[in-house]
Amino acid sequence: MTIFNLGSINADHVYRVSHLPGPGETLAATSLQTGLGGKGANMSVAAARAGSHVAHIGAIGSDGMWARNRLLEYGVDTRHIVELAVPTGHAIINVDDAGENAITLFAGANQAISEDKVASVLSAGNTGDILVTQNETNAQAVAAEIGSKLGLRVCYAAAPFDANAVKAVLPYLDFLILNAVEAQQLEEALGIPIEDLDVADIIITLGSDGARWIGDGTDQHFDAIAVEPVDTTGAGDTFTGYVLAGLDRGLTMGQSISLAMRAAALMVTRMGTADVIPDLKEVEEFSGIS
Repeated sequence: MTIFNLGSINADHVYRVSHLPGPGETLAATSLQTGLGGKGANMSVAAARAGSHVAHIGAIGSDGMWARNRLLEYGVDTRHIVELAVPTGHAIINVDDAGENAITLFAGANQAISEDKVASVLSAGNTGDILVTQNETNAQAVAAEIGSKLGLRVCYAAAPFDANAVKAVLPYLDFLILNAVEAQQLEEALGIPIEDLDVADIIITLGSDGARWIGDGTDQHFDAIAVEPVDTTGAGDTFTGYVLAGLDRGLTMGQSISLAMRAAALMVTRMGTADVIPDLKEVEEFSGIS
């Protein structure tokens, strides 16, 4: 089947620093890496490297042709990425010696995607295909509604978190992925426990504490794999891409989550984002700290 991803495409500028800078602080970086990123691009690369056919719906500026080419190199279907007269999105990422990060985003072309283009691409979808989107583009609610009507399995990764953005897509969702902080924020915004949401499957990622799956009459915890983290940037996106690819390949939700846990654990041992997302063979051979 196909995983359609309405997703952001960014140029990531990753600075290595001794600690995350505080207000008013000027800090010298020890290194700089520039590469492909954006939550959408990361998820597309992860799902493609996990063996799925991924059709990315997105936009770049004239300065972003390299990003589209890079996605194609990584196995992503890039026919639905359009070039606009708007700069390509980018991110300034500080990563400290403990692997934690602080990120500043400029949306650029990611917020100028044509709703008509989204509708046109999704019209080619089939029942059983997957649609995923995140809160780094426009047209999320439009895509979710169209996907739901067409019988696609609609997934939303609720980051960067905005309660109104989640509320807009919630009626159409089959699958929601968010972290523990986002889950708490959503509960506060809606006034109900996360378990009471009318969504078939919910995954709450818990960082080094693993992940929690609520769905199919179960509430199951999955342990994290022990690693020495180098950079946590993109780990959640890698997790999401691998979960969706697992489901696309016919794995159960539990099997998909277990596979994704391994992928995310391997990802945090690497410096960078989309360019260093592991492929399926690497993930299957990885066992963490022995």
